Amino acid sequence: MRIGVLTGGGDCPGLNGVIRAVVRKGVKEYGYEFVGLRDGWKGPLEGLTMPLTLENTRGILPKGGTILGSSRTNPFKIENGVERIKENLAKLGIDALVAIGGEDTLGVATKLDALGVKVVGVPKTIDNDLSNTDYTFGFDTSVNIAMEAIDRLHTTAESHHRPLVVEVMGRHAGWIAMHAGIAGGAAAILIPEIKFSVEKVCNWVESRFADGFAPIIVIAEGAIPQDGDMKVKDQTLDAFGHVKLSGIGDWLAGEIEEKTGRETRCTVLGHIQRGGSPTAFDRVLSTRFGLSAISAIHEGDFGKMVALHGTNIARVPLASATTELKVVKPEFYAESEIFFG
Repeated sequence: MRIGVLTGGGDCPGLNGVIRAVVRKGVKEYGYEFVGLRDGWKGPLEGLTMPLTLENTRGILPKGGTILGSSRTNPFKIENGVERIKENLAKLGIDALVAIGGEDTLGVATKLDALGVKVVGVPKTIDNDLSNTDYTFGFDTSVNIAMEAIDRLHTTAESHHRPLVVEVMGRHAGWIAMHAGIAGGAAAILIPEIKFSVEKVCNWVESRFADGFAPIIVIAEGAIPQDGDMKVKDQTLDAFGHVKLSGIGDWLAGEIEEKTGRETRCTVLGHIQRGGSPTAFDRVLSTRFGLSAISAIHEGDFGKMVALHGTNIARVPLASATTELKVVKPEFYAESEIFFG
């Protein structure tokens, strides 16, 4: 049996762990052959491949990013895209696919599954916003990177008696902001799920100064003020219809400075959050996902996604991952508010 493996969407710590586990178990236990499809869905669309063997997947577990490359290619937005994918898979002798990705990548996988392509999905997103899995690999790494940055910024904030705004990733879900903000002792956490009041943020800033501390405000890139809109770089869209977010942290810093008179700076963590080596948690989770995915293919259990339920790896319908986003619940946010200000 010949298996294709692809990684789509944003790069993420742990992708190489999945690839390594899929190949290791697939070769050693089942005798399968593997083809790496390069740069997300662009690989099967254009026939871009590389061999995946025991030899070239050794030593990649601690490496960030993906040895297969990635892209945000959407074959359903390209003329004859689906037909080209089917033709190329047939030419390459690929019997089934392991698709590793987030909402967009698995959304394509779900549609292809309905059209007869044999596929098993592996959830990947540092935003942790895919449904029907408790966690996705990469999230723990990004939270730890953000927490360390917040820890470091506290010393500068205290030294200069200055509020600091830290902008983290999170287009529609505030999981990174919530976990990093709580772990980093933030004076306020602002997330896309709940519109924020600038006046209330300024009150939290002054409250923290009144207690003798300089505040750190953690804000997700998709957070929206009560009397405003999402801040975007421009109106251009990517292949999956997403706008480019940019600037909410800098905007909020300006508002705080204007309303409190206190010099305020913003640090945008950006791609730093998803770069570099994965944490131990993400190395283990990605490995377990990879092992489960190749077992699903061996058993012919297609149209499924592997998922973390508690401490167990489960298989769920592929479509269930993308029917709705997993967002921060109001009661979780309410719990954290006791620490604001």
